[in-house]
Amino acid sequence: MTKIAVVAADGRVARKVITEAVNRGLEVTAFGRKDQNPTDAQTYVKRDIFDLTADDLAGFDAVVDAFGAWTEDTLPQHSTTLAHLCDVLSGTDTHLMIVGGAGSLYVNPEHTATVSEGPDFPDSFKPLASAMASALADLRKRDDVNWTYVSPAGDFQADGARDGKYLLGGEELILNDRGESIISYADYAIAMVDLIEQGGHKQERVSVVRA
Repeated sequence: MTKIAVVAADGRVARKVITEAVNRGLEVTAFGRKDQNPTDAQTYVKRDIFDLTADDLAGFDAVVDAFGAWTEDTLPQHSTTLAHLCDVLSGTDTHLMIVGGAGSLYVNPEHTATVSEGPDFPDSFKPLASAMASALADLRKRDDVNWTYVSPAGDFQADGARDGKYLLGGEELILNDRGESIISYADYAIAMVDLIEQGGHKQERVSVVRA
């Protein structure tokens, strides 16, 4: 049986990933900061992400990093939490799956322009996009970890429907045949668990959009 851990498991994306994994018969351990288990995971451990050790994450086939921060003082933690997880998993075969952002996706084949640099990108989201892009840039330097960074579509909908269909892309922003860059948390979770079960995409960033 595939065993996965989800860290920062209290968030909405994390809970969708956990539910999807459990419904497929995967064995899931959730690490979060709540006193009680708010997820569908079979096992819940109260643990801050910075307190996780190699022993905590030993024996898992995959670890999903669902960390999120939005305030000015916590945005740098996108880099520091990810660096900590990479250090903990360094040299292991465990597949580190990162819930990423869309702002760092490229919009040209030369990979010189990103979504967040476009004229229509909201100013209010630029600090978050910058913080997540910095974390990804640091991640790209790690060749000691089996990581995959999973960017959602530009319109990432918390309460969107679970359609069960998505398109898998790479470093560039992709649109579906209706010209949309959109995906629900539920369909993103399907893609995430598919990637865990299928393996591959070692040290790559991929992206997903509703089909």
